[in-house]
Amino acid sequence: MNEVNIMLLQTPIEAALGVDEKGMTTARKLYEFLEMDETHYSRWCKANITGNEFAEENVDYFYSPSMASEQKRGNFAQDFKLTAHFAKKLSCKGSGKKAELAREYFTTLEERVKEMAINRSELSPQMQMFYAIADGQAKIELEQKRQAEKIERVEKTVNNMKEVMATPIGDWKAEINAKVREIAIKSGIDFQSLYAQMYGELENTAHCSLKRLQDNKKARMVKAGNTNTAIKDGTTKIAVIFEKPQLKAIFEGIVKRYAMAYCV
Repeated sequence: MNEVNIMLLQTPIEAALGVDEKGMTTARKLYEFLEMDETHYSRWCKANITGNEFAEENVDYFYSPSMASEQKRGNFAQDFKLTAHFAKKLSCKGSGKKAELAREYFTTLEERVKEMAINRSELSPQMQMFYAIADGQAKIELEQKRQAEKIERVEKTVNNMKEVMATPIGDWKAEINAKVREIAIKSGIDFQSLYAQMYGELENTAHCSLKRLQDNKKARMVKAGNTNTAIKDGTTKIAVIFEKPQLKAIFEGIVKRYAMAYCV
């Protein structure tokens, strides 16, 4: 019921930007509003969001795999929630009437939030001290949470690397092939097409080119004097993925996600 009320009260620009009750839009909605080329969406996200050294995840933008649209795979598969302040920054990089409208909207939204904020300088010394203590505690808790998440990520990476070192490529490849074949049967997607789709998701997630990795490895193997058969076997996409722990872990995650989606 609340979502219905929010939709009814929204202005046309808020509806177009998909602004939620927290004043946040999404990368896809903003990109569409700015009328930029859909084929460059992934590149834009990488350059301005995930690869932006001045943008912080879970502060400026938020991501969840559940936000991916099942109807729009490919360039528009990945999406992010954007704060009003960060969305305004991204709008500043655009040009044209739509970019100007977006900047004006997010600027107005920020000013509205500031007007609603309590002017602590007008509070009693006791209340100012209370808020200072609360702010300090909040910062400590947030920092502890960030550190815990970093430790968890490191532990997962170490465990994944241990698994890579312990599993022979022949066994791993056989397991992956068997699982992908099961998914293909259940989903009705062609086996090779399914692999191509998974490889595409791996490249988008890891920001890499499997073709480039294959070419580089082939050049090294040729220089080392390997036989044509060895080069052919050693430069398949699966072989290239297997020898890089990070890519192997990401690809396994993609296969598992597809398996869960199709109840394999």
